[in-house]
Amino acid sequence: MWLCLHMVLKVTKILAFQSLSGIYSAREFVWWYNGHPDYSSLKPDLKTSDSAVILGQGNVALDVARILLRPTTELASTDIATHALSALKESSIRKVYLIGRRGPVQAALTAKELREVLGIKNLHIRIKQTDLSVTPADEEEMKTSRARKRIYELLSKAAAAAKTSEADPDQRELHFVFFRQPDQFLESDERKGHVSGVNLQKTILESVGTGKQIAVGTGEFEDLNCSMVLKAIGYKSVPVNGLPFDHKKGVVPNVKGRVVSHTSGDISQTEPGLYVCGWLKRGPVGIIATNLYCAEETVGSISEDIEEGVWKSSKAGSKGLMQLLEKRKVKKVEFSGWEKIDAKEKQMGIERNKPREKLVTWEDLLAAAAN
Repeated sequence: MWLCLHMVLKVTKILAFQSLSGIYSAREFVWWYNGHPDYSSLKPDLKTSDSAVILGQGNVALDVARILLRPTTELASTDIATHALSALKESSIRKVYLIGRRGPVQAALTAKELREVLGIKNLHIRIKQTDLSVTPADEEEMKTSRARKRIYELLSKAAAAAKTSEADPDQRELHFVFFRQPDQFLESDERKGHVSGVNLQKTILESVGTGKQIAVGTGEFEDLNCSMVLKAIGYKSVPVNGLPFDHKKGVVPNVKGRVVSHTSGDISQTEPGLYVCGWLKRGPVGIIATNLYCAEETVGSISEDIEEGVWKSSKAGSKGLMQLLEKRKVKKVEFSGWEKIDAKEKQMGIERNKPREKLVTWEDLLAAAAN
């Protein structure tokens, strides 16, 4: 039996000056403030200017914006990594721009994440009123999707509230910039090799098929200045050697997690003992809870097949895996070691009035697991 977990690859449009400093993937930034050992030494540029640009308007983009704009007095009581909190305390970032190719109706985020960001204290939401205008095609999309309608309503309400509130020079700003797509990064004249902004192309929506609209460039461009760019445009799974793969959808063809070996007409033939879950199963959509339901469905399919005797495994199972790791001299941390790490971080957190204080180097993690 094989169980294929999701594998992801960051994909973005190829932009000029890709190697400029000050440009990061959202994944790198998230791992930095969450204390991932491989990225704890990342030093994002938070001081050069007051503006940061995030390419994308999904949940990851919102989460990054929340970290940049939420008061550090509130972040201090979370499990954010200490090095990230210290850097954010000295941050000059006061304006964050979320760039999306399409409009507010098509924004790829969830209402829960949006509400959390809109609830940040003393945060001014800026959305151009013209961007909130809806077309008959937009209305049709909202009719068929309650989630899209709710997102649009939340954004419209936030924009209306911002119009009636008094301006505060010290207030932080979150700009939802719709109908724009990145064309190239701009290089700073004063700091050679560092990003100074993004050149954006204006877009319009064109209907494709029933109930779907895509963004098309208009040939009009504008510059948006900033000192830091975070790319949160999306992910795409990559093929796994030996497995069928739908390159258009970026998934392994499957029926409730059972890998499809071939299809004849409307009938899909599955491969006994071969299963898939996560983004490799359904594409890069959803949140942690979605992954849980996805995994439960696949495990349910495995259980059904075992009970019905669909296949019999001759694999050595977990015992064989342990033997293989030992043969290859791979160092491993067993669950008991993870429990020691967990206990250590929680104890350190109690001392600092936090849920946990994360260990951010491999040396410290391994030392805690061994004690």
